[in-house]
Amino acid sequence: MTFPSNCKYTEDHEWIRIESGNIAYVGITDYAQSELGELVYIEVETVGDTVEAGKVFGTVEAVKTTSDLFMPLTAKVLEFNPAIDDSKGGNPALINEDPYGQGWIVKVELQNPADFDKLMSPADYEAHVG
Repeated sequence: MTFPSNCKYTEDHEWIRIESGNIAYVGITDYAQSELGELVYIEVETVGDTVEAGKVFGTVEAVKTTSDLFMPLTAKVLEFNPAIDDSKGGNPALINEDPYGQGWIVKVELQNPADFDKLMSPADYEAHVG
């Protein structure tokens, strides 16, 4: 299981990585995808909306279960990753294969990038799931 050092983590198993300035990517952790199993559908209907930290921004559906996705930090959802959007020919299982890379879920604009430091470090998250 991997815990990239350029990401911060939530207790709900989402990761966030700042790309530049206040632009960031959000996805689910390697731990989360392994617990869920093969992902078959991802739904994000919040593109264009500002979602508060801790609020639901979408859902992931696996063969056996559906789980809510929670926004790590208050942010405006700019884009839903077309590579995982099966309505656009994408493959949701990319999240299983590459959760921190091609399997990102949304691109966001952070309202307060300084809040990034309040999230769990890789070591803290590793201990949380350990």
